[in-house]
Order: sequence, then C-alpha cells, then structure tokens
Amino acid sequence: ALRRMYGITPADRFVAAFAPFAVFGPALGMVTGLADMDVTAPATLTAGALDEACARIGATMVFASPAALANVVRTATGTLPALGAIRLVMSAGAPVPIETLWSMRGLCPGAALHTPYGMTEVLPVADVALAELELIGPGRGVCVGAPVDGCEVMVETTGEVLVHAPWMSDGYDRLWHTQQRARPLVRAGGTERVWHRTGDVGHVDEHGRLWIEGRVQHVITTPDGPVTPVPLEISAETITGVVRAAAVGIGPVGVQQVVLVLETAEGAEGPAPTSLAAAVRAAVGPQAVAAVWVSKHLPVDIRHNAKIDRTALGLTMERILSGSSR
Repeated sequence: ALRRMYGITPADRFVAAFAPFAVFGPALGMVTGLADMDVTAPATLTAGALDEACARIGATMVFASPAALANVVRTATGTLPALGAIRLVMSAGAPVPIETLWSMRGLCPGAALHTPYGMTEVLPVADVALAELELIGPGRGVCVGAPVDGCEVMVETTGEVLVHAPWMSDGYDRLWHTQQRARPLVRAGGTERVWHRTGDVGHVDEHGRLWIEGRVQHVITTPDGPVTPVPLEISAETITGVVRAAAVGIGPVGVQQVVLVLETAEGAEGPAPTSLAAAVRAAVGPQAVAAVWVSKHLPVDIRHNAKIDRTALGLTMERILSGSSR
C-alpha cells in the first residue's frame, strides 16, 4: 500500500529520521540511511544532520516526526543542497503544524509534503498532502485525509475510529485482553469482519476525509457532554506567543472541568496572565474553560517527542489547582 500510494521505486533512496521507520526502506527495496541524531530523542535532529544524511545516499525521500521537523526548521542555516533533491517528505506520529510544513517546503522546494495516518497495526490508513490541507482550511480537529485505496474507516457512536484493511496485522500474540478489546467483530454491509480500534476519536466529513480530535482516554467528560481536546488546542495555538497547548479535564468523570495548559515563547510557569486567559477563552468560543495555566514544558511521549501526555498533565493540574504541591 505504501509503495502504491507514494509511487516508490527501487531508484528511491530513503532517510529515516525515526528509527522504527528504518525497516520500511529495506522492506520496500530502497537504500536506507539514518541521520546523525539521538534516535531516542527525535527533536535532536538538526537541519545539517538531515542534509548530510541525504547527501550521503542521494536521498529522494525523508520520514521524520513532527518534533524532528520542527528542530530542522529551527536549526536551518546556510545552504542545504541535498534537501533540494528530495521529492517526498513524510511526517506523522502526532499532529503536524501547518507552519512546520510551510517551512519545510522552503527547505525542500521540490518535495511533496505528506502527513500519513496509521498505526503499527494498520499502516497506512489515510494520507493528506500540504497542498490539499491548504485548500481544506481549518476544521474541528486535524485532517488526516481520505482513507487510502483498500482501507475502510468507520466511526462508532462513542466517536472512536475503527479501520479495516487487507494489510492489517493478524493480531496480538499472547495478549488475549488486548486482542478482544482492539479487534471487535463488526457486522456491516451484511458481512461480519474483524476491525481494528485505533484508540483515536474523530469524524468523517462530507467529502469522506477523516479528522482526528484526540485519544479516547483524553476525552473530557463535562456536565454538558464529552469534549475532545484537539479542536480546543488548535484554537489556543492560534494566539500569538503560544507555542503549544493541551486541553485536559479535572474533577470526577462526568462532571469534569476543562483546563487549557500552554507552552509560551516566554517559557513562563504559573497562572496565565489575565489578558492571555481572556484571549484563550475567546479563541475556543462557547466552550467553558475553568482555568488557563502556563507551563515551561508539556510532557510528551518518548517515542515521537510530540504526543502530549494529557493523562499525566491532567493529574499534575489536579494537584496544582487543588492547592497541593507541584
């Protein structure tokens, strides 16, 4: 599916700035190289290291996590000739800010920039290019594009995204509970088939494009109903000076209150200034926000350095806002 989707041929050469993806290149018959970086910390990738890795093998394709691309953009200086020969840049693992993609387009002017969506068990599921994102514009969540040929997507009444594809993994070896939870037998269209629960919540728009609004376990259960975090975060991140935002719920399930936690360019820590809190509430619209907090660093996953650990952050905010020690 990946070969067909991206027109991959044996002539392509691939730099994987994310260690697990290094196995995809050889599996697809491509010469594959790794950039000089700490593979356990994707955000350590620099523009110079990426350009050097591309030059070393004459790369035509690059995959990097959003955190890695962001640091490439931050560290880009001088000429980076090998990046000019790249025809395809892919980034996934967490929402990719469109500003990062715009900056990468400047560094790789001949490249198509894509943000594929999928997971270890089913890859790919959907795909969208920067050119299409620019036409689509903002929406409720992150647009990951239409399902790729051969992949089907279904959204449960709870909002969880389920997928089915011929290239779906067989299952989970010796993990009975995980198998039962993640691989339901679903009757649809007159047939029963095993589907895969992604753990993501989202919706499909009128054009058949999938939008991701967060993770199932991060949905905030307010007295007025469930609230997904990603749309609120995207709105907050439009405010000048806000680098990254996270929406979490505090309080008992069913009566949770929404709290927005921000990383700002100033790197401050504590309650948001009145003007910033007002700007956040205006940006998110009618959704009630109980508190706005500024944090020096939001906790992120080890694998991609990009997925916000909203569960850990929510527990931290529970302690802070209840008056406990930080």
